[in-house]
Amino acid sequence: MTTKEIEQNLLQLSQNINPEDFIFDFLLAFGFPKASVSRFKSGDYNQSKIKGEFLYKGKIFFKVGKTDQMLIESEILAKDERILKQKPRFILLTDFKSIVAKDLKTKASKDFPIAELPNFKDFFIPLTGAEIYKSTNDNKVDREASYALARFYDIIIQDNPDLYKGDSHSLNILLSRLLFCFFAEDTGIFEKEGLFTDAIGNNTDENGKDLDVFFKDLFAKLNSRKTDFPNSVKSFPYVNGGLFKDQIKIPKFSKKSRDILIDCGNLNWDEINPDIFGSMIQAVADPDERTSLGMHYTSVPNILKLIKPLFLDELYEEFENNRDQPKKLEKLLARLSAIKFFDPACGSGNFLIITYKELRLLEIKIIQQLIDLDIEEGERKRKIGKQAKIHFPRIVLSQFYGIEIKDFAHEMAILSLWLAEHQMNKVFEEQLEGFGQTKPILPLKESGQISLGNAATMNWEKACPKNANDEIYIIGNPPYLGARLQDEKQKSEMEFNFKGIASFNNLDYISIWLFKACKYLENYNIKSAFVSTNSICQGEQVSLFWPIILNKNVEIDFAYTSFKWSNNAKGNAGVSVVIIGLRNLSSSLKYIFSHNIKKRVNLISPYLTENSNLIIEPRKTPLSKFPEMTYGSMPNDGGSLLLNQQEKDEIIAMNSNSSCYIKKFIGAAEFMRGIDKYCLWINEDQFNEAVKNSIISDRINAVKDFRMKSKRSATNILANKSFAFGENRHKGKDSILIPQTGSDRREYLPIGLFDKDYVISNAARTLTEFEPYLFGILSSKMHIVWIKAVSGRMKDDVQYSVSLSYNTFPFPPISIKQKEIINQYVFAVLDERAKFPQKTMAWLYNPETMPKDLLKAHQELDQAIERIYRIQPFTSDAERLEYLFKMYDEMTKKDTLWAKEKKTKAKTKKK
Repeated sequence: MTTKEIEQNLLQLSQNINPEDFIFDFLLAFGFPKASVSRFKSGDYNQSKIKGEFLYKGKIFFKVGKTDQMLIESEILAKDERILKQKPRFILLTDFKSIVAKDLKTKASKDFPIAELPNFKDFFIPLTGAEIYKSTNDNKVDREASYALARFYDIIIQDNPDLYKGDSHSLNILLSRLLFCFFAEDTGIFEKEGLFTDAIGNNTDENGKDLDVFFKDLFAKLNSRKTDFPNSVKSFPYVNGGLFKDQIKIPKFSKKSRDILIDCGNLNWDEINPDIFGSMIQAVADPDERTSLGMHYTSVPNILKLIKPLFLDELYEEFENNRDQPKKLEKLLARLSAIKFFDPACGSGNFLIITYKELRLLEIKIIQQLIDLDIEEGERKRKIGKQAKIHFPRIVLSQFYGIEIKDFAHEMAILSLWLAEHQMNKVFEEQLEGFGQTKPILPLKESGQISLGNAATMNWEKACPKNANDEIYIIGNPPYLGARLQDEKQKSEMEFNFKGIASFNNLDYISIWLFKACKYLENYNIKSAFVSTNSICQGEQVSLFWPIILNKNVEIDFAYTSFKWSNNAKGNAGVSVVIIGLRNLSSSLKYIFSHNIKKRVNLISPYLTENSNLIIEPRKTPLSKFPEMTYGSMPNDGGSLLLNQQEKDEIIAMNSNSSCYIKKFIGAAEFMRGIDKYCLWINEDQFNEAVKNSIISDRINAVKDFRMKSKRSATNILANKSFAFGENRHKGKDSILIPQTGSDRREYLPIGLFDKDYVISNAARTLTEFEPYLFGILSSKMHIVWIKAVSGRMKDDVQYSVSLSYNTFPFPPISIKQKEIINQYVFAVLDERAKFPQKTMAWLYNPETMPKDLLKAHQELDQAIERIYRIQPFTSDAERLEYLFKMYDEMTKKDTLWAKEKKTKAKTKKK
């Protein structure tokens, strides 16, 4: 049951309260089986023998409370061993005016008016077996620093137009060095706080003219142990690590650029995450280069969405389960120190950095617990003054591996990990209060675990060697790039990986990473999880790609369904993504995360639903007994054959007889927004007469010119008939229109009925051989549930496909009587629409504005449609989808068997 369905159920409950049945209606609202609720009501499942109390084992304790005493009573009940023995998740009390509830797992309490019950659906979601899943917020200082350096970059380019032409490497290195110095002066890497900013302020002119000389001296000093340097830089330490090794082009500076540096120095860099480096790269990188690489900086909350379910939650669970067992805690520390983390498209390393920091925080918690246990043991034995042992970090940078194709990002990843190590060493010593000790960060040491190379063609085992006993997690946010956006190099990389696999050229570029991850992890103690565009789990790509993956004894471990991308970076990428975790076949738990809800499931399908691994194959003909659906007519005209109301009137005003060359034209946008549009529709035998109208003649010539300029020879040929549509599928019959693109928010698919005078555009799908009942089937909840699951998408908008959305839709055989019944409900829907002639279809089918009577008409139509599938009503969209997948499987098997029999008979007859 979806959260929206739960919310609607709770709304109805709060508005129609029956005190005697309240708790039973409450459980039904969350999708509890009716049979189970009936047994609870009869007393079979009620674990409390006290009259007026209801205790459902593992779920909820309920009783009617006394006004003004419910808060106190809920706290008392939450400690009652009689109740706790049955392990309910919730205590719930009500006087039917207010509700007091307590979550016994999270210890959170709620007190609210009963009318607001729908607003608290998420609080009670654990009743369904799901959990609310939250992540932390971004750091404001990260964004401020990133944007400041981006402004600095723009000014430097403006002041030095000729210095970096065709070569941004030196400027990027300059920025990374400045970033290191800001970080170093605020975090203790430089002994004196503010050393770098003070040196600029005290040793350079306000107009910035001598700042280039200062930086030349400073960079040389930071790369040397010698002391013969100007006084302005003499107090800076030797850094090493390669960061200041190479000479670079140093620009001329101005007052404005110097002021920005001073302002940056006044930020509190001690609060900044080293993953700011990734944000800085995107903020200053060339936009064309960023687009070609599909580079998207990942924010901290999004990284946590991936690493928590992949490994971090399980490690924390092991810690919590063994808090009082020192030997097991030591074993867990040993495990942490041996895990390998591998990002085969690491960019500037932000996934590795956040993973490293989270592991170090867990390490600190474990060591703190060991210290506490050690001290407690000493007190128990009365060993006065017993000192707990000194602990050193177990997690080291050599556990972190990556591949990066760009040399600058490769160096930045190494540097970022060094800074993260320093940052976490400070936390380590502060948190462990004398029981934790680390080594100094300077001089920097070479890391060596980030490989420079192309992960798409590189052998991953060379970058991150694997052994039989290794525990490895592959993580990251590889480049996306749809099939049509890949350049020649990327297409060759696709062929390199998928050679011999049909239709690989229709796959997203990220499929390389998923494919290579599966080969890398097979039969090893390895899991992977990547952020990906949602298209890899939608439409045609599912049938092209996932059979390759799932045939390798690999399954989906966990998944985040599609969500909007958000990050710290300048020019936020703004895409819709999913997160897909992969592992070897296992009986371990699997989870789907959707809209902050975490749900345990038995199996995750390639569509990221909790169904079987059934894959929907595109079909050329309908699986059900439906008529053929086609695309609308495509003008291919550059817009010259299409007319608005004014343009139509101008043509007719010139010659009233020209009205016979004009038809109504409608596509998805016109249908949904109520826009009147027309088109020139001229038959070949009408051409000579039509061009006597100069406006028509000019438009036809414009079409010819447009088609002749095309790079496609097929379009050039169409120039010979520039008075006609490029693709004419108009049959001069009444038609059903289905928009090609539709909002995922809609509960019903808006469908139109148009007479034979309308020309339907290629931005819609159309049926001309139909009866009214088919309109009802395609308008049903069953159909939209199906298309949302199996169709392709543009961002989050559903793309209606003939081969995937319509031809695959399973529907049982239907009798004449059933058709007549559905027809009545169809006409009821059309009647309700007709009551709002001034409203658009977009308004009518917007969930927030849809008229109640129209919604009711659709719901009654749904009931009629669903009774054809089965007598028992469906209780949720998940249940509908499960039934449809099962029916599809049965129908395709019969269809395949029938085709084989037909082929066999044909061969026999031929003989």
